[in-house]
Amino acid sequence: MKSRHRAREIALQVLYQFDLATHSTGQPAPQGRVLSASLIYHFDHFAVPDTLRAFVGQLVVGTLENIPAVDTTLEKHAAHWKIARMSSIDRSLLRMAIYEMLHIKDVPHSVVIDEAVELAKQFGTSESPAFINGILDSIKTEAEQPA
Repeated sequence: MKSRHRAREIALQVLYQFDLATHSTGQPAPQGRVLSASLIYHFDHFAVPDTLRAFVGQLVVGTLENIPAVDTTLEKHAAHWKIARMSSIDRSLLRMAIYEMLHIKDVPHSVVIDEAVELAKQFGTSESPAFINGILDSIKTEAEQPA
């Protein structure tokens, strides 16, 4: 398994955990030192290799810090879907992929989409891969249009 794929898998699991906690308690996702401590605990508890920790951290922290902007993009491209009505795994996966597409420039959009679809197959429902692909492809198409 490629290391970035494994890192995305771990980041999705962390984001999913925070999403569930946020929706059940109404409290916002952790930030700053609390987020750092949560990541370190997760990394140590699940023996996440040192080689993956930086990219996992970048995805988790970046996604959580940019949720308002990411959700604006998601709402724009998720026709007839409210973010709150999406499954927690789909919502977490879309947020992470949108963050990566918009902020991590060394990864082609097609790679981000392929990875997200694979994670949707692994963790989502039978409808998740097509749902994820459709939204992310719409974002990719818009991003690649000349300004």
